[in-house]
Amino acid sequence: MNSKDLLRITSRTFALGIERLPRILCDATTIAYLLLRVSDYLEDNEEMESDEKVILLNLWVNILRETKDVETLTSKLTSADTNNPDAIVAHHAKEIMRHLHSLPYAVQEIIIHHVINCTLGMARWTKQGPTVNDEKDLDDYMFEVAGRVGYLITQLFAWYSITIRRKEKEIMPLAREFGLALQTVNVIRGIREDYDRGWVYIPQKFMLDMGLTKEQLFDPEHREQALKVLDLMTDKAERHLRQALQYVKSLPWWQHGIRLGCIFPLMFAIRTLAVSRHNAQVFESEAKMTRNEVKKIVLDSTLWGWSNLWLDRYYQELNVAG
Repeated sequence: MNSKDLLRITSRTFALGIERLPRILCDATTIAYLLLRVSDYLEDNEEMESDEKVILLNLWVNILRETKDVETLTSKLTSADTNNPDAIVAHHAKEIMRHLHSLPYAVQEIIIHHVINCTLGMARWTKQGPTVNDEKDLDDYMFEVAGRVGYLITQLFAWYSITIRRKEKEIMPLAREFGLALQTVNVIRGIREDYDRGWVYIPQKFMLDMGLTKEQLFDPEHREQALKVLDLMTDKAERHLRQALQYVKSLPWWQHGIRLGCIFPLMFAIRTLAVSRHNAQVFESEAKMTRNEVKKIVLDSTLWGWSNLWLDRYYQELNVAG
């Protein structure tokens, strides 16, 4: 199975954006994404104890540093569920690493640096346990798993484009916000699924301020207070998304492929937020856009994504419930 196939089975929506990037950036971002999915698999695995996850995450770091052979990891994953897309990616870690080492050396350095840092952050949080005390904790976690990804893609874009390279320092804070925006929406979208596997990423302070425990957050009898907690999360997502929009607008209009690679996930996140806002259904199941909405966003953005005026208007249009 090649890298493009692995990308599509793990995330069709991310694949839509990544595949619009210029070819070398498409290859590099695909490999970076797949390497991070290996990390995600080790972090999220429900069949492993936390101590084992930490050991394997650190082993993965050493493989990325080339101080351990990739087989030392894959040999430990022979019993993994092959119906799980992330498990399939982890099984193909050797081929992904081989593809990584075929990329230009500067690109390899960027990818390895950020994937290692993300993975170390995941290991720290896995060791710490599933308790997010306040918004500062949540931002710390989201930075490790997503904000660093914003840095990664920005450095890849800067390697490719001299225009982006010239403004790299200026847009790096926005790159962090771009990652946090997508991850905050991801937390909202997956509230129920995360709870079912023992994690609640909603800050405890948000719940305590409304007089709720994490169990009561999902109890229909406490739905009114739970929706107020959800409001705090959607307001937070909105703050990050506005900065993420600025990030996309800062990318040169003539680099249409690079812009689309960021516009698609941003607009998907904005629409998902609109679907989730003050929606009690998020406590029962995953909040999703419709397929027709995905198709419309892809078409509209492809036609008009070069225009910052259009981006502002489309952001507002998608950000309305209904």
